Amino acid sequence: MAPNAAWVTLLTKTEYLPGALVVDNCLKAVGSKYPLVIMATPQLPQDARRILKKRGIPIREIDRLQPQDETSSMAERDSRFTRFADTWTKLQAFELVEYERVVLIDSDMIILKNMDELMEMDLPNDWIAAVHACACNPRKFPHYPTDWIPENCAYTSVIHPTGITNPPVITPSSPQPYKQLNSGLVIITPSSKLAKDIRQFLMTSPLVPTFAFPDQDLLAAFFEGKWKVLPYIYNALKTLRLIHKPLWRDEEVCCLHYIFHEKPWSLPPGSGGDYDEVDRWWWDRYEKLGKEMRKTDEEGWKIVDTHVAHTPSTA
Repeated sequence: MAPNAAWVTLLTKTEYLPGALVVDNCLKAVGSKYPLVIMATPQLPQDARRILKKRGIPIREIDRLQPQDETSSMAERDSRFTRFADTWTKLQAFELVEYERVVLIDSDMIILKNMDELMEMDLPNDWIAAVHACACNPRKFPHYPTDWIPENCAYTSVIHPTGITNPPVITPSSPQPYKQLNSGLVIITPSSKLAKDIRQFLMTSPLVPTFAFPDQDLLAAFFEGKWKVLPYIYNALKTLRLIHKPLWRDEEVCCLHYIFHEKPWSLPPGSGGDYDEVDRWWWDRYEKLGKEMRKTDEEGWKIVDTHVAHTPSTA
């Protein structure tokens, strides 16, 4: 019997509404049995809520979650990381105890294949499952950890096809970056106790001020030794396609993640540089969404479309 489960994403502002709607359309297109549920904070505007309801997407009201002032991370205070301000709130997914299983996903993704097996994956109640972060730091960001180099990246240790069935293994001698996960897709078992313990960790742990990547650093620390590693195909970071070619295969990817600040909808089609081809994949799905919404909610579509970049000829 299928579990009572849901795909869950956080939405706090209308700017990410195009991404969330594309994720929902993707899940329906690949035939997922499970709904997308939007965790919405009070700051989410009413026009976005109306559009979601019109599309039949359930909304779960939550409050914003932040560390106490004295433990707020240095990264969050840094202006370069202001975009991470809401990411702590993703941790509220552990409080969705009305579900037996939740797969927390980011809205800057597209789903290319049915992934319902994640809902039925064996996982101890106090564990999570996620893919590794890529520690290659291809853009040479100076604020990234100094040990984030290709030699220490977990993905450097795996190739196709074995990397699909045998993801990177964390051992006592593994480099520190092997312990870093990417929180774009996380399988969790909601629990009131677990949610309380995570909140307590966030408010009191001396590690919190050291976190460069708020929620995913916390998850990696809190669930150390209780994290099942998933193959990259379930959260295929777009950078892997260029820097881990021995592993990547387009046809194997189930879920593509548009990491970094530049989202497909923030760049006009054709201006994605090295990532222009994968950005086109997102735009293809956005155009399909538009064809549907123009028939059912033209007013809503006009609102959504104001939050994407257009070339001058199509604006």
